[in-house]
Amino acid sequence: FFPQTENTPIHLLIFEKEGVYLHTNAKKSNLDTSIPGFIRIVERAGIPALEWSPVEDEACNAPAVLFSKKDGEGGLEDTHFEPGYEPDWAVISTVKKNREPTPTKWAFSLPLSELYSLRRARFSLGRNFLVLTSRGGHPLPPLHFHRGGTRELLRAMHRYVILDPSPVDARLFLAFPNDSGDTSPSFDRLQLLDDGSDLVQRFIHDPYATTFGGFSKVTNFFRAAIKPPQMLHHRGAHDPAHPGGQEEEPEFELITCGVELGPQPQVTRGQPLDRWDDLLDSEGRVMQPERIKEMVFRGGISPPLRKELWKFMLGFYPWSSTHSEREEILRVKTDEYFRMKVQWKSVSEEQEMRNSLLRGYRNLIERDVNRTDRNNTFFSGNDNPGLTLLHDVLMTYCMYNFDLGYVQGMSDLLAPLLFVTQNEVESFWCLTGFMDLVHLNFEESQEAMKKQLLQLSLLLRALDPELCDFLDSQDSGSLCFCFRWLLIWFKREFSFEDILTLWEVLWTRLPCENFHLLVACSILESQRGELIGSDHDFNTILKHINELTMKLDLQSVLRGAEAIYLQLLSCKELPVRVQEVLGLCVPAPSSDSSPESQSSESDRLLQQ
Repeated sequence: FFPQTENTPIHLLIFEKEGVYLHTNAKKSNLDTSIPGFIRIVERAGIPALEWSPVEDEACNAPAVLFSKKDGEGGLEDTHFEPGYEPDWAVISTVKKNREPTPTKWAFSLPLSELYSLRRARFSLGRNFLVLTSRGGHPLPPLHFHRGGTRELLRAMHRYVILDPSPVDARLFLAFPNDSGDTSPSFDRLQLLDDGSDLVQRFIHDPYATTFGGFSKVTNFFRAAIKPPQMLHHRGAHDPAHPGGQEEEPEFELITCGVELGPQPQVTRGQPLDRWDDLLDSEGRVMQPERIKEMVFRGGISPPLRKELWKFMLGFYPWSSTHSEREEILRVKTDEYFRMKVQWKSVSEEQEMRNSLLRGYRNLIERDVNRTDRNNTFFSGNDNPGLTLLHDVLMTYCMYNFDLGYVQGMSDLLAPLLFVTQNEVESFWCLTGFMDLVHLNFEESQEAMKKQLLQLSLLLRALDPELCDFLDSQDSGSLCFCFRWLLIWFKREFSFEDILTLWEVLWTRLPCENFHLLVACSILESQRGELIGSDHDFNTILKHINELTMKLDLQSVLRGAEAIYLQLLSCKELPVRVQEVLGLCVPAPSSDSSPESQSSESDRLLQQ
């Protein structure tokens, strides 16, 4: 019992365990990121709650932070450091706070009726941790049990809640009220999707804000928490409080989530494609376009041939076109380009003053042009004609696609195209072909970016569940630090010359769909030893990933990405969702084809 006064209700201590460390996101120079403390289950006025308080704060039993269903009530928003994303997203850094958190500020109390899900895991390093999420979508900081005790805690919690294992991940459990003596499913269990709808809808409606806001702290296992209730199976051997099994700590054997991958094969890269004329017939048609794509995927293109081949790979010229047909295409496309260019060039200053959208596009373009690849001689110095071409092509693209207009990042996509083609018209039409592939990345809804981050998490979970567990434990499971990679296809991660090779490899669309996600997996896999084998926390993970810029070896990354693909391809029990990401199988069409009943691909991924 806690000390009571005459006018205070009785507080009943149900469970207590010392040596439970809370891993914060505070910078190590100001505060230790591991705070020792106590975990308790306490009944206050008959209401059970899970509480954690630091050792230094034991004189005060009242928790400093309370969680509730409503967004914005309590939470740890003011003490969690979020990833900053600068307007030109040149770097990803951490947001600095004026005041540092104190151990007292990290204390929390979560009524067990507000517990939504619980995830448990154990690293090969021997450290057990739990991640809990409230029904309001608030993830509590990861709790690390340095002295054991998770099994005892779960047994004590079973008095108040039922923990149902997710059918997708046996380490994830969904919490429901324990209706004593009632064998029928509780109302909360039947309303599972409704319980979590606020969290999911925030991500669907505003994924950019939630990715970099509070939802970025929700680990990438949240998808399994919204399975339809009929897919939940009964508690049994997987019950976290089940008395069977080991006497002390559970071993968490399901590290691979049921996927047993074989070893990654050795992969070799080829030489750049350095011949062209002998690949054409007498009329100029490309004789074996698929063979050319294979050669480009294997080794890229030699610099002298890029100017010609890029126009085929980006759809400016059809592969089946003849010399004469390409001359006509160039004439028509040149005329179309300058007609669009005249449209914005002829707008007077007075007209533009009444067109805030066009004025906004121009201001943003002018600012970004002055900051794009200025170290490259083609764009360096003042009054550089390359900068003028960069500006004019982007302004013309606003006329071509006014609904999208200009979004930061598009200048990074155009600069290499302009550098290779050395031609205003050709670079414009190559840009339109490139944007056909990635334009959804720049949509205001950020639906495509959300989908890709989910797909990346699926791939990484199948490849390396231990790395995923580590990222989860440090509030980095959302993979938000990969946002820039996917948005502009690693443009800021590799040297200018390397990005030319990487892009032409990705344009082949070989060997599978979403190969760029495997490139991201390859980079993360190459850093797993540095991440898991260190004391990185949320901030230092972001810092480490950001500092990889210009330090990655492209050929090693490409070999790793292809090896990952071959490894997954050889797996006989590869999950269907992973197969769909790689295009190895086609999802079955919905039985109801009405627009109202068809959810987006991203929603389908969320539901799975």
